[in-house]
Parts: sequence; structure tokens; C-alpha cells
Amino acid sequence: MYITGWTVLLAALGAVPAAIAQDRSVTWVWLLGVAALALIDSGLAPKPSTIAVRRTVPGSVRLTESTTGTVSVINNGRRRARGALRDGWQPSAGATNTRHKLKLPPGGRERFTTHFHPTRRGDRHSDRITVRLQGPLGLAGRQQSILVPDTLRVLPEFASRRHLPSRLQRLREIDGQSAVQLKGAGSEFDSLRQYVIGDDVRSIDWRATARRADVVVRTYRPERDRRVFIALDTSRLSAARVGDAPRLDASIEATLLLTALATRAGDRVQVTAYDRTERARALGTTGAGVMPQLAAALAGVEPELLEPDWPGVVRLVQGRLSQRALVVLLTTIDTSTVDSGLLEAVAALTQSHVVMVASVDDPEVDQMLRGRDDVHDLYAAGAAARGVLERDTVATRLRQLRAEVVTAAPDDLAPAVADRYLALKAAGRL
Repeated sequence: MYITGWTVLLAALGAVPAAIAQDRSVTWVWLLGVAALALIDSGLAPKPSTIAVRRTVPGSVRLTESTTGTVSVINNGRRRARGALRDGWQPSAGATNTRHKLKLPPGGRERFTTHFHPTRRGDRHSDRITVRLQGPLGLAGRQQSILVPDTLRVLPEFASRRHLPSRLQRLREIDGQSAVQLKGAGSEFDSLRQYVIGDDVRSIDWRATARRADVVVRTYRPERDRRVFIALDTSRLSAARVGDAPRLDASIEATLLLTALATRAGDRVQVTAYDRTERARALGTTGAGVMPQLAAALAGVEPELLEPDWPGVVRLVQGRLSQRALVVLLTTIDTSTVDSGLLEAVAALTQSHVVMVASVDDPEVDQMLRGRDDVHDLYAAGAAARGVLERDTVATRLRQLRAEVVTAAPDDLAPAVADRYLALKAAGRL
């Protein structure tokens, strides 16, 4: 049962005769009368169980984009239904226009629209659909909350896709598909051409030479279908907020851009989100299905307040890769990584693979370094400088282990990782 504003207003009107008569009994009689009317009106209201509801939501939406869902209502009762309906969602779903007036004749149907503008990545869950049906007097009615479970999956924003066209142009230049021709050794057969002085005699194709009565050599291009393995660190350090989002979100952006670029290059990409266990993975998909599968896999990944298991990452990589590959570790570079086992993991991986370690820089640290206004700012600047020095020391140790190290601000990490990938490809290291 619920009461409407009319019941409150009617009860408040009892204060006028009570003030005139100066008798409390008048007030109590009035209030009891109003309560009785509200109870009778509530009993005369249609039963909410006669209302059937069904919610329909889209399968997914990208963060910062908008979408709509619908709630279908059917009056299965024999009486006219008049009241309201509320479509409940958790706040981060960004649901608006969730309250609707309900006026349905017997057997009537109506559809209501809910607008969504999510504010967080991941699975956004629905709450109950609440139906209120008023009595004939409009003083009170019956209410029921119906559990209709639904989930709206909010995919990563992928704001770094704006960097993809320029990197694809650079990739075409490396592959020799544009006007810029780059020389370099390769292992994938491309074509045959006539021998010229200076060519390696080991590239002579003797069968083609015999057929043409002229010396012919084979030309090669950089091998495609290489392997790229991306490991996202979802341990406690990935939960630290850098700017307006956790570190993990910047790592996801870098993963999406690098995957889009590598798949266009013909490489096969595998992705895992790992702390002490594997939280998500996307394996070996090629073609147009790569990005939707990856976005769906990473949408629900959240940081875990656990220490990373780097030996477990090494075992995972070794179990899934049977040939030399580029292994990208998206983590945090600081002094805690020395104790967590990152250095040992990189040392083990560089024996068989090309390893890249990428980390997000905190823009607030740069602001602290420039602070000189008072004693507090000076102490903060000193602490920031010490932190930067320790981070650079760890990065130097990683480079000594022959790892590629990339550090950048949150918005710059994805293009920086993509540029380093292209540099390795241009140098023939992939």
C-alpha cells in the first residue's frame, strides 16, 4: 500500500476545524476518517499482479555513448489500471526517463522508453520494476516491485581509435604498400626478379633460373602472422586512480589500439587479464571479429586488491606461445615491482621473446615536482622527485634485461605503445 499527496493534503485540512473548535478529538476523528478512506481506496485499487511487465535492453553500449531500452506493460486484469511505473537501475547505468504514468484499459498494452548514458565501464545491472496502481478516489493504492533481472554491458570507450589511421599509414609504409619503400630482411616469400650485382647468391631460385634461362632471385618481405601476447596487470596497483579513471582503463585503451593495429598487420593477438588468476582472455581470433570479442572480454574486468603473480604470467605465456613473439606487459613500474617478481619474469621471457613493459605516468607527480609555493609544496616536490628517481631506476634495470620500456600519461600511453610496436616492426625485430 502507498498513499498519494491528496491524502496528505486532506489530512492537513483537518488542522483548520481543530483550530477553530480547539478540541483534539476533532483532529483525531478527522485523521481516522482520512485513514479509513485511504484504506478503502487502497482495497478498491486493482492488484499489481494483474500487470505483466517485460524489459528489453541492448546487448552492449560503448562508454560515453547513449542507448535506449524499453519496458512493455500489459494489463491482464478486468479493470482499468491507473498509476505509475518506475524502471530501476543502478546509478552508474546513467538511466534517465525512468518514471512513467500508467493508464491502461483491460487488455491494454503500452511501451515505455528508458534512456541510458553510462558513466562506468562494465556490467550495469537493473533493479526492480515498481508498479503503483491507484484506487478510484486517488488517495491511496497498491504497490509491487517486480524483479526483472537484466544487464547492460558497457564496453570500453576506445578513445584512442583516433590514433589508428596515422599508425596504419605508417604500417603501410613499413610493409612497402605506399610510396615509401623500406629495405630490410624478411622471411616470407614475396616475388621473383632478375638477379643484379650485389644480391645474395643464397637467394637465387635455381629452378626458376633453369626455366627462364636467366638468373632469378627470390625476394622476401617481413613475415606476417606473427604472435603478439598482451598481459594486463589487474592487481592492486591497477586500481590506483590516475586522473579521472583507474590505471587499468589506460591499459585497456592501449590493448585495444595495439590489437587493432597488429591485426591489420596480419599478426595474431592473444590477450589476458591476470593478477593471481586469469580474469579474462581473448585468444587467436582474426578478421572482423577481433575487436568486438576483445571489447566484450575486457568490459567487465575490474582491479583486484591482490599482489600480482608474475611467475604465473610466465607459465601462462610459455604454455600458449610455441614460437618467438612480442609479449607486452601492461603494468605499473615502481619499486614494489622489484619485490613482486616482475624483473625475474622479464628476465625469463626475454630469453625466448621480445618483451615490452608499459606503464602509466601520473600527471599529478609532474605538478608536485613544480610546486615551490610553501614548505608543504617543497616536501611534496621532494617526495615526488624521489619517486621518479626510484621509478627510473627500475626502468633502467628492465632495459638492462633487454626489455622495451614505455611510460606515458594516461591519454598518451596507447599511441606510445603503438609507436614502439611499429618501431620494432620497422627494425625487423618482429
